[in-house]
Amino acid sequence: MPRRLAILGSTGSIGVQALEVVSASSDDELRVVALSADRGWEPLLEQAQRHGVQRIALSDPDAAARAAEAWTGGEVLSGPEGLVELITECECDLVLNGIVGSAGLVPTVAALGEGIDLALANKESLVVGGELVTTLAEATGAAIIPVDSEHSALHQLLASERPGTVDRLILTASGGPFRGLHRRELEDVTVEQALAHPTWDMGGKITIDSATLMNKGLELIEAHHLFGTPYEQIDVVVHPQSIVHSLIQLCDGATLAHLGYPDMRVPISYALHYPERVDVPVKPLDLVALADLTFEAVDEETFACLRLAREAARAGGTAPCTLNASNEVAVHSFLRGELRFLDIAAVIEETLARLPCSQVHSFDSLAEADAQARRTAGELVAARAAV
Repeated sequence: MPRRLAILGSTGSIGVQALEVVSASSDDELRVVALSADRGWEPLLEQAQRHGVQRIALSDPDAAARAAEAWTGGEVLSGPEGLVELITECECDLVLNGIVGSAGLVPTVAALGEGIDLALANKESLVVGGELVTTLAEATGAAIIPVDSEHSALHQLLASERPGTVDRLILTASGGPFRGLHRRELEDVTVEQALAHPTWDMGGKITIDSATLMNKGLELIEAHHLFGTPYEQIDVVVHPQSIVHSLIQLCDGATLAHLGYPDMRVPISYALHYPERVDVPVKPLDLVALADLTFEAVDEETFACLRLAREAARAGGTAPCTLNASNEVAVHSFLRGELRFLDIAAVIEETLARLPCSQVHSFDSLAEADAQARRTAGELVAARAAV
């Protein structure tokens, strides 16, 4: 029997590549039974018709209404409630969560709450939900298989290691388009410059997070929750070639690395087929042609977002939720031309300073912290725009 798969955020970069992986798989390996998107109803309908999917969901009610008018071949669900219904009623074995941002938390909880295995590309689920999400997975027996290239690499490197043998996890960062520049050189960068990532093809929000190194800060928090590793044992190094995706250092002095060309089809395939491996049509690694692999320390003075993420992570409680929410507000404001690049970190830092962290008792308390952070960050953005 093929594995029944629901793909959330199927019109985004991860979702599109996941459908490529499914198409390249044999018919008895994977079958797509549900798809979702935010507003892009036309490409979503094309995907549904191409893959024989009878049930889709759109987060935006207006987009869902248009899709329902245009499509008589299946069911269209609407809004956050529709997305949850899609997950819980499609009888899937695996959910790939490729939604961008904290909007991915609710479907993560829905899948894990049903005991459905989760291929997780939405790092915000763990940044915001943290221990609540991992505790839910443990309670229902659902597996979380990471899709981010760095965490997929760590998942594979750690698979054969016994508890107590791993001293350190090392995440690699490309450094983004502004690697090697200083703060004064980033004062007037444009949106177009920030979106010009040197190695990865990603959506706008994730690409800006990569340019500020917030993406690596979020990944640090994600790694902590995925692998139960203390923050003081997780490092970040800049590796501009993006060939080494992560490393682990072991108690006997050995360091193991996961290498490969930057191609998201590899970690996506790993997550969708786990624990099996299948052929992926990617070019084999040619070390002689690469010639050089280089590594640099992170400049956290220039790229303050990584420092802020570390501080929020160590503070715990609602601080990572506040960090993520204020970052989303600041990044989207930058993309709309309402905020300067360096002001992204400034808005996040001031939001964290204004909203002292508190303990997290439930998902409702996270929703409240998220809303409060968004209001505060929005006010800070408006104040800067008015100057």
